[in-house]
Amino acid sequence: MEMADQKTVAKSAVSDNGLRPKSIEDFDPPARPRRNKYAMACATLASTTSILLGYDIEVMSGAIIYIKEDLKISDVEVEILTGILAVYSLLGSPMAGRTSDWIGRRYTIVLAGAIFFAGALLMGFAPNYAFLMFGRFVAGIGVGYALMIAPVYTAEVSPASTRGFLNSFPEVFINIGILLGYISNYAFSKLRLSLGWRMMLGVGAIPSVLLAFGVLAMPESPRWLIMQGRLGDAKTVLARTSDSKEEAALRLADIKEAAGIPEECNDDVIKVTKRSTGEGVWRDLLLHPTPSVRHILICAVGIHFFQQASGIDAVVLYSPRIFEKVGITSSNKMLVATIAVSVVKTMFILVATFLLDRIGRRPLLLSSVGGMIISLGSLGVCLTIINHSQTKLMWAVVMCIASVLSYVAFFSIGMGPITWVYSSEIFPLRLRAQGCAIGVAMNRVTSGVSAMSFISLYDAISIGGAFFLFMAVACAAWLFFYILMPETQGRTLEEMGQFFGNYTKWRSVAREIDIQRNKEVVNGNGGNGEGQLGK
Repeated sequence: MEMADQKTVAKSAVSDNGLRPKSIEDFDPPARPRRNKYAMACATLASTTSILLGYDIEVMSGAIIYIKEDLKISDVEVEILTGILAVYSLLGSPMAGRTSDWIGRRYTIVLAGAIFFAGALLMGFAPNYAFLMFGRFVAGIGVGYALMIAPVYTAEVSPASTRGFLNSFPEVFINIGILLGYISNYAFSKLRLSLGWRMMLGVGAIPSVLLAFGVLAMPESPRWLIMQGRLGDAKTVLARTSDSKEEAALRLADIKEAAGIPEECNDDVIKVTKRSTGEGVWRDLLLHPTPSVRHILICAVGIHFFQQASGIDAVVLYSPRIFEKVGITSSNKMLVATIAVSVVKTMFILVATFLLDRIGRRPLLLSSVGGMIISLGSLGVCLTIINHSQTKLMWAVVMCIASVLSYVAFFSIGMGPITWVYSSEIFPLRLRAQGCAIGVAMNRVTSGVSAMSFISLYDAISIGGAFFLFMAVACAAWLFFYILMPETQGRTLEEMGQFFGNYTKWRSVAREIDIQRNKEVVNGNGGNGEGQLGK
């Protein structure tokens, strides 16, 4: 009876402007939007380019054993062949930024697959070391294209409510590629020496072909379409990739403002200025950046540097050597331990995809790096003890394996996916492609240096000392992230610039924006009972 009376009172209440009576439902919190399946399908297809990098990382770590024996190459040549892909991809990333502004995000993904296809075939048919390095060069260009374009496309097509979830897909597919590399190594290891490693490398052409055809079913990025003056096409894509019609309209207005297109301009096709199409991007990004752009660039380059400098390539590429150092000499046991690393990495990446839009970037990132610091310290201590012990210490062996697995788990739940999510969402629209390309370039430089110097590093300062060095880098990373990097969860891409420029004062800016947003929502509910969609 009491509940009925409450409903009667609520229905008799009239909003301030007298449009209609209010009901109990008007006071309910807004329902969480369902994930947009079309946007998810687009993000999935775009992110499959990352399989190319993951496959190449792992397949080379297994194939190099047979390449060394077949081609009679030295340890230095092994280091170079293993890590040179990252250096070669440096050329691909900046080229991809310009290419994607010229021909569009979608066709740039197709081009990435085609280049990697050619590289995989060249490596598969390589008769000697020099030819193999040339194939590696071509594949590296393709990987550079793929690493830059997948996060940019996914960020631009995703609604704000699920951008973190969808933009973590590239890291998921990197790990799927790593698993495929393990399968390939195992499947072709039984063939004769000269054929086995060539098959391992050559079959990498298959996913690139499937990728190129799959991407043709995707729409073009709405932000790129607007930069080309194709407003009608952009409206169609935004309507399909947004959570509601209201959000689609808001995203369209925000992108038009960012591109310098007047709000009242609503023709399907318009003429855009040179500034909107990307002229002067490098000048505004590197030579004369605004305080906001400079802060964004520091954060993007910093997070990519620390992702690779904290030792992930050393653990993934050289995990067999780490396990050999702790006393695991059986090939079967080493294979099981190495596969365990990949399985743990993939599992925790999947966990991270569901937490990014619930918990936020900063809490996950700081927790992730904190766990990495502890794991690296534990690994360094145990490896040092084993190195100085005359007998096999089972507890130290177990602790080393546990430390490797925990390090990979902590990396995968934060540092791994958030690097790609964060760097692709903070740049202004006009600078996004080239800005992301700079971040990827730093990522690949650091990865290449790490991969090509790890054996020499642990020969110089011991393997335990190498991981103590990685721990020190991770400590510096934690401080960098805590001080300089704002939270971006739930913000539109066009809103990001307001949080950057003051370095340490972004918290007060976030509070002011949230207060203003809450006022707008309250005023909207008070006005007509329908509410408004915040940015």
